[in-house]
Amino acid sequence: MQYSYLCIVYEQVNTVVYTKRMEERELAEQCKQASNPARKELYERYAGQMLGLCLRYVSDRDTAEDLMHDGFLKIFGSLDKFAWRGEGSLRAWMMRVMSNLALEYLRKNSVLSKATTLEDTPEAYYAPEETDIDIIPERVLMQFIRELPVGYRTVFNLYVMEEKSHKEIAQLLGINEKSSASQLVRARTTLANKVREWLKNNG
Repeated sequence: MQYSYLCIVYEQVNTVVYTKRMEERELAEQCKQASNPARKELYERYAGQMLGLCLRYVSDRDTAEDLMHDGFLKIFGSLDKFAWRGEGSLRAWMMRVMSNLALEYLRKNSVLSKATTLEDTPEAYYAPEETDIDIIPERVLMQFIRELPVGYRTVFNLYVMEEKSHKEIAQLLGINEKSSASQLVRARTTLANKVREWLKNNG
């Protein structure tokens, strides 16, 4: 008889214990207690999502992977600060940690120093139909975002993905609100052009 690695047979008590996916709250508590199996599960469960987030901010995969690993180290060392607020709150907290780490990297490396001015920004842009966007594979859309200039990409992520206001973005990046608004328009214009070109070639 073959036994799955997912079960351990305790013949002494005639009990089979199955290693199962922990609920998010239990997983957080186990990680707070420095449980290595729980930390491993946390990493395996969320690594893909966290890497995707890092790739939204830095287009280089090696750098994104380094940020993700540093982020998990920070997460494991800061779990005592995490407060459970319902299902999904652990993931949301982890994403904030990762996002802040990515922004710190961008600031430290002075990649956010160049900003367009509002005067240089078009007032309108071609906005694709939602039905057009729906037919484009997600991986292609994520690639479009990664190809944006770093300033556009950062503002776009903060405004669209993380729902920050221009005032909040300006404070986070050390720029003024007009620069935040102008870079968002530039980002949307660039993405709209990429969508239009993709539809032209693949529609």
